[in-house]
Amino acid sequence: MDKSLLSKPTFIRGVELLCRVQRQDERGYFERLYSSSILQTCGWQGGIEQVNHSVTLGLGIVRGMHYQKPPYAEYKLVSCLRGVAWDVVVDLRADSASFLQTFAVELSAKNAQAILIPPGCAHGFQALSAELELLYCHSASYQAQFEAGVNALDPQLHIAWPLPIAQRSPRDTDFAMIADDFKGVWL
Repeated sequence: MDKSLLSKPTFIRGVELLCRVQRQDERGYFERLYSSSILQTCGWQGGIEQVNHSVTLGLGIVRGMHYQKPPYAEYKLVSCLRGVAWDVVVDLRADSASFLQTFAVELSAKNAQAILIPPGCAHGFQALSAELELLYCHSASYQAQFEAGVNALDPQLHIAWPLPIAQRSPRDTDFAMIADDFKGVWL
């Protein structure tokens, strides 16, 4: 069995914390960022359709909370390459026992953790360092007409951002608060 990428389930079904095993010597280290066999055991369906690289320059900046609606709902694997992120997942799945619950974790290059996010969950993060680089693997390609999001400041989500929010994009700021009659995302 491959022991270079270890998974730990969270209380939200399908959200897995992945721990990369760094093999180090005097030259540096080697680590596996992706393993299809490990991710398949965690529920990942299909291959990688898209890989994105995000650079955030500014302490306290928040990006998110984004997701894609069916039929382009996607798995995401998020890894931190440089800096520190407060990474947040919100379960929006209508049939989930953890509907509207939030899971957050610190991701950094040093702690060698990544997070696997299943379809139907929104994702966002806050930069806890002045320079932050994230690498995203996606199981579906981006489709603008199926893009959606929830407001990162929605009081129903109870997201405890560690730092005062320095900036958000106009798109993210314009995401609506969750309506009282929101029934969730059906997959």
